[in-house]
Amino acid sequence: MTQMNMVSAINDALRFEMRNDDRVVLLGEDVGKLGGVFRVTAGLQKEFGEDRVIDTPLSETGIIGTAIGMALGGLRPVPEIQFGDFIYPAVDQLVSEASKYRYRSGGEFTCPMVVRVPVGGGIKGGHYHSQSPESMFIHTAGLKVVCPSNPFDAKGLLLASIRDNDPVLFFEPKRVYRALKMDVPEGEYTIELSKAKVVREGEHVTLVAWGAMLLEAIAAAEEVKEQGIEVEVIDLRTLWPVDTETVVASVKKTGRMVIVHEAAKACGLGAEMVAQICEHAFLHLQAPPRRVTGWDTPFPYTLENEYLPLAHRIVPALIETAKF
Repeated sequence: MTQMNMVSAINDALRFEMRNDDRVVLLGEDVGKLGGVFRVTAGLQKEFGEDRVIDTPLSETGIIGTAIGMALGGLRPVPEIQFGDFIYPAVDQLVSEASKYRYRSGGEFTCPMVVRVPVGGGIKGGHYHSQSPESMFIHTAGLKVVCPSNPFDAKGLLLASIRDNDPVLFFEPKRVYRALKMDVPEGEYTIELSKAKVVREGEHVTLVAWGAMLLEAIAAAEEVKEQGIEVEVIDLRTLWPVDTETVVASVKKTGRMVIVHEAAKACGLGAEMVAQICEHAFLHLQAPPRRVTGWDTPFPYTLENEYLPLAHRIVPALIETAKF
């Protein structure tokens, strides 16, 4: 075991898999010599060369289009989109091409690629560097969407994603990049995709979160414990295909659910999870499901802590839901 933050854990996963499988290649803006804006790919070009760690032009459409071609040609590319906000020019490539190859070819072709995307707020990046675009992609059949909350999960989920035969969007919460360290195995391990994790047991309310908001969810759960409210916290880890079974089992136990996400409230993943619970556990509900989310506005420059659903906004929702 070695103490790692999320940056070093992702770097370690990429290095391990590039040594293990020479089909793995990295590409993106400044991922090579600079090591990426957040230095996640630091040192990899020096070890593996410019043919496997490729600095690209500033063209998200070109980056993803090239990665699709690489994947169809037998490689396992890991393209980086420098910020989640910059992914929109590449949406057509992802939604209309990468996600469709298995289906349109009757399973003859697959598109094994992992698109690494730093997402979310927490670095005072304003509305051009702080968005959380997951709902756009969970709506698209053929794409898998992953978002780790900690260094251990980041490495295991990334290794599993690179080995998956379908395209994966790997959302990295940049607020967590250097926020905490934990023991991470230096060798090989994977975490199964589409499996949520109960990170805190409780009997009164189910609290669902992922990415950077998991830390806020745990903090809120600890705070309401002083009022006798025991909260069960679930980290989704894979946003799509989502582990409905684990969430439903928890709600059947607690009878209540609060879901937290950074993205805007309207049409977010929280809405889908509420629908899933109403379909599969409606008769077990003792209170209306609640969503604590970002606001339906652009992400602000100067009011970041007012926009983000931090613990101080989660606590009232837990108390009201528990006492309903």
